[in-house]
Amino acid sequence: MNGPAGAGPAERPVVEVRDLSVRMIATKTPIVSGVSFDVAERQTMGLVGESGSGKSTVAVALLGFARRGLEICGGSVRVGDVDVLQLSGDKLRDARGRLVSYVPQDPAAGLNPAHRIGGQLREAFSVHENLDKRELEDQLAELMRAVNLPSTKQFLRSYPHQLSGGQQQRVVIAIAFACRPRLIVLDEPTTGLDVTTQRYILEKINEMAADYGASAVYVSHDLPAVAQVASKTAVMYAGRIVEVASTAKLFGEPRHPYSAGLLKAAPSADETNRLVGIEGRPPRPGHWPSGCSYAPRCPRAQDDCRAEEPLLGPIEGDSLVRCLHPIPLESGAGLALTAAPRPEPLEGTAVQVSELIAGYGSKEILHDVAFGVPRGECTAIVGESGSGKTTLARCLVGLHSNWKGQITLNGQPLRKGAREREHEQLRRMQYIFQNPFGSLNPTMTVIENVEEPLRHFERLSPRDRRRKALDILDTVHLGKDFADILPSSISGGERQRVAVARALVVEPEVLVCDEITSALDVSVQALLIEQLRDLQLQRSLTMVFITHNLAVVRSIAQNAIVLQTGAIVEAGPTERVLDDPQHPYTRQLLEDLPRMEPSGQAAAVG
Repeated sequence: MNGPAGAGPAERPVVEVRDLSVRMIATKTPIVSGVSFDVAERQTMGLVGESGSGKSTVAVALLGFARRGLEICGGSVRVGDVDVLQLSGDKLRDARGRLVSYVPQDPAAGLNPAHRIGGQLREAFSVHENLDKRELEDQLAELMRAVNLPSTKQFLRSYPHQLSGGQQQRVVIAIAFACRPRLIVLDEPTTGLDVTTQRYILEKINEMAADYGASAVYVSHDLPAVAQVASKTAVMYAGRIVEVASTAKLFGEPRHPYSAGLLKAAPSADETNRLVGIEGRPPRPGHWPSGCSYAPRCPRAQDDCRAEEPLLGPIEGDSLVRCLHPIPLESGAGLALTAAPRPEPLEGTAVQVSELIAGYGSKEILHDVAFGVPRGECTAIVGESGSGKTTLARCLVGLHSNWKGQITLNGQPLRKGAREREHEQLRRMQYIFQNPFGSLNPTMTVIENVEEPLRHFERLSPRDRRRKALDILDTVHLGKDFADILPSSISGGERQRVAVARALVVEPEVLVCDEITSALDVSVQALLIEQLRDLQLQRSLTMVFITHNLAVVRSIAQNAIVLQTGAIVEAGPTERVLDDPQHPYTRQLLEDLPRMEPSGQAAAVG
């Protein structure tokens, strides 16, 4: 493989990965096969793909680590002059932190909940550095300034649970940079963060990589975030890299059909387009098809694609693509989209909220909130973490009862708690939780989970109940093949569609969706958004859509409400709120929103 796209031809890469392969120990089934790439000094390379593509497996393999049940079975990971995969024991432990470090997706998983923040930061230095007390405290203070966190005794004596998610992530980043490693591996470090916190974290990653002279591999399914930090991007599918190019080139003119599919699935912050998800599922390890692994899902596949496995080879300049029939340059075939349809306006208001004040104990979270949700339309509620979005959603459905004011459904007042509400009111307003893992009963099959609301709201025979549940599974594009398996056997996106089916099976008038796309792959998110749009059009469904993703708001919602610290600061038609925001907070959210165009810094490096 040639030098990295985005680095000059004479510039030797700091990180050289060659033919990296990982397999299952018991069956020898390949998980990652023949992965090769380079990263130059101070360069960030994005690594993108759907869940199951192997990108996180590659990420941890760069530290010489394989998850339980897996083993690294081939290749090399050279950082500077050291092949990490040739190290073992104390030498490997010393390399992790000093030579290469890791930032996990969940900062809580990277911090010990029983130890104070200061102790964990000091340990990051003391394990690898022989510093006296004054030197350690000086370096600790410098590191805390770099991530914009206080180095006061009070803060350093905090436990992880006493910090916000953004603060936890900055502590983890500080630990990763503590010993100035040559390579930083960032595995989905901003998933679930609001746009303001996300932008801050992305800027810190860029600044610290430049200041500390580190190379970085940024693993994510969030394509706009990758565009902001990476000068080069590699796309993975079924355990292999299928395209590598400068980020500007790949996002502007993708050559592999899979890369184009990911980009078409991403919502735009500036245009209301129909999203195009990638139908089908990535092949499971051990079930990779003969020929091109992407052929069963590829609209450009031909007979030779199913017979011959393509190699990763050069195509115009520094780009590499694994495809027998790549998308021609300037063909327009890769990224064409169509405008999203709008629902027909209906008369009346489905949900009306007046003078709503809500809190936890004596702490007030929502302050005099008032708005209406028009029938048959989608109203998005947006804001940073802590703005009160989820508290508001839980008040609507009766899961939070410490509130004052009035909430009506079709003009009928709702009591505070769900148990106090009328049976028919409960049926008419259904709630879809953010986390499908926690909202489905793991001991019940998919169809049993979907049938459960019918047991409460309708008197049906077991046969009729199953028939109705199967019909709704077809509606969310799952079908009978998923009926009799457990939730643990399906992907996160499929679980979320099961949760949607369970809410729809009782034919509600209003769906309250709480951050239901925040942890989904971009392709799965697109399929779910379009299914909800179709249901809205077919059933005149009213939706309250809680999210921190303004690009998703643009795609699905007809109206937008902006919450800041528990108060509405702006509301109106989505186009007006996003195109001509009146409040400084709304303008700041839009400014912080990552966009698909590579940032100036990333483009300059690449």
